[in-house]
Amino acid sequence: MFGLFDGLTLFVMDSLIAAAGRALAAGDTLAALNLVALRDDPPALALRGIAMAQLGEYPRARELLRRAARGFGTHEELSRARCIVAEAEVALATRDLGGSPRSLAAAATLLEARADRSNAVHARLIATRRLLLLGRLDEAATELARFDARGMPPSLAVVPELIAAELALRSLRTGLAQEALARAHEAAERARVPALRAEVAEARAALELPAARRLCGGGEQVLRLGQIAALQASGALVVDACRRGLRAGAVWLPLARRPVLFALVRALAEAWPGDVDRQTLIARAFRTRHSDETHRARLRVEIGRLRALAGSIARIQATARGFVLAPLGGRDVVVLAPLIDGERAALVALISARHQRVLQERRSRSLPHLLDLQARRGGNDGHLQPARSHTQGPRRARWTHGVGAPPRPLPACAGREDNAGGWFRLPHADLKGERPKRASISWQASGHGWRSRRSAPFMG
Repeated sequence: MFGLFDGLTLFVMDSLIAAAGRALAAGDTLAALNLVALRDDPPALALRGIAMAQLGEYPRARELLRRAARGFGTHEELSRARCIVAEAEVALATRDLGGSPRSLAAAATLLEARADRSNAVHARLIATRRLLLLGRLDEAATELARFDARGMPPSLAVVPELIAAELALRSLRTGLAQEALARAHEAAERARVPALRAEVAEARAALELPAARRLCGGGEQVLRLGQIAALQASGALVVDACRRGLRAGAVWLPLARRPVLFALVRALAEAWPGDVDRQTLIARAFRTRHSDETHRARLRVEIGRLRALAGSIARIQATARGFVLAPLGGRDVVVLAPLIDGERAALVALISARHQRVLQERRSRSLPHLLDLQARRGGNDGHLQPARSHTQGPRRARWTHGVGAPPRPLPACAGREDNAGGWFRLPHADLKGERPKRASISWQASGHGWRSRRSAPFMG
């Protein structure tokens, strides 16, 4: 979870709760779980939920946070509001955007009224990120303009800059995005949180990654975001298959809700400066191999609609074979296509969804589940086999366990950069393993792949 543990005024003056809070703020999730894994009071449940979310156990995290909120009840409104904010961020990480934002707005209002400005700002940032994921960019930009990062801790100041960078990338203003990412990098360095540094570095690296293909003359050219922005600023007639629309200079004609018209203009643009025969246009627009007079009549109707829509930037002229695209003002015609297009894109999406389901199933048998299992059973887990780590990528480790032998102890400094050795043992358990990579809450937007990471909500 994202972290606002600056000040560390926690739910109650409890040494274990305070120590667990400090561990979460420092990114030492396992040490925090070691302190509160066997406790079921609301503050401990909240911290356990935050730790589970940091380790990627989102369903379990939401369950624990809801139990904590119910435990606080109406007599501890401030703590309950903080749990609502934490649960809202877990929902954002799992892309559960169907719920009502009213509870989050009410929690933000209460936090602000109780002078908990850091958590109030954090709640409003979550709401802004939700608008961004829903594609409501104008509303997200309006909400972002209201934030004043002055006096905020550096770990909190990173998120508005990442949101600003994402908004700039959505409109291909790469210069503004680079400036926002530079400010985010500076704030992440001040925060000295490794996960934040990694997220900002990943967002900056996205500017140099391939983003689209330019189709021309039967070939293609891979373009980065800066090259796409330069191409659209060149004044050429751009048929954008990534965003489904036409652009010519400052004119943008969205066609996302008119797939037949977009299929026609893309076919004409790919053949430019030549023409396209009517049979090919019918097959591309209506997805049929066998046409008759009704299809040809419908083609004439759709071409008429396309002429009326794009008349300010191009003409659609009839030829002996079919139709040809004639841009106004002597513009060139460019087709921008996604890196993976057509049936291949559907196949990749299917494989990706399958992969996510497999990861979710494995996550149910992961290290977070093992660590939290004791608290749920209230006893020794000595019948479990030792946990084995399998590093996968630079960010996180996968853990598996079985049946038959007791687990081994964990390093006391697991999860921290300054690993200096030493051991600790969980109460009533014996676990050991390599230092895992911290896996905090993540989110993507617009295919640019930047994820927000901080330490944990401010419980104070």
